[in-house]
Amino acid sequence: MAGWFWFWHSEENSMSIITRRQAIGTAALTATGIALAGNAGAAAAQGAGSTAAAFAGKHIPKPLRFKPAKLTGLSERLITSHWENNYQGSVRGLNTIETRLAAAMADPNFPPVAYAGLKREELHRTGSVVLHEYYFDALGGNGNPGGSIYEALDGWFGSFAAWEAEFRRTAMSLAGGSGWCILSYNRHTKSLHNYWAADHMHGAINGAPLIALDMYEHSFHMDYGAAAAKYVDAFMVNLDWGVVDARYQEAIA
Repeated sequence: MAGWFWFWHSEENSMSIITRRQAIGTAALTATGIALAGNAGAAAAQGAGSTAAAFAGKHIPKPLRFKPAKLTGLSERLITSHWENNYQGSVRGLNTIETRLAAAMADPNFPPVAYAGLKREELHRTGSVVLHEYYFDALGGNGNPGGSIYEALDGWFGSFAAWEAEFRRTAMSLAGGSGWCILSYNRHTKSLHNYWAADHMHGAINGAPLIALDMYEHSFHMDYGAAAAKYVDAFMVNLDWGVVDARYQEAIA
């Protein structure tokens, strides 16, 4: 039986317990895929996929729609660091991965096992970019709920207070670890749910995010240390429910 050990996930500043076999396999796939794709960079310029939009690697960071210093309970230093380092880091990472996928496609002998590592990282970086944009774009409000989303949550959960209590509990179930708490409209079931997401790749199929609460420690540790509940309080105070309602209207249209 494989031994257990701690594996450090540097980007999200969190630790997970995994088997030695899983760690070695994951590291080999990612490292091999990126290394081989990097070596094929010259071929990418001549490859058929290098000019395709799917592999362009031209994602641009989305600017904040609010002034970080104006938020209540979330410092300018915290928000700026989160936006510049974690979010923009994922944008840059996604651009790199896309160009290396183009390089890999230009090489007919590129190993499938290495390509799998690149595709996994593509999904991981894409999820990080998308969820961070949902996160930041919903901040800058006064935290007062309203609109059709308020009525929908009030009806679906029995009361708005019941929805908020479940949203907070879902968020706190991730405290001390990593992941996202996501209020989502599931287009398949046509229902509202607070989903628990262990990482950037973990979410409900066919779900439209309405609120994305980042529970990785980088999103709150600078201000609150291990007091994650205070961070959740601050997040709720700064929510722009006009943005959330617009997302809901688009999801149900």
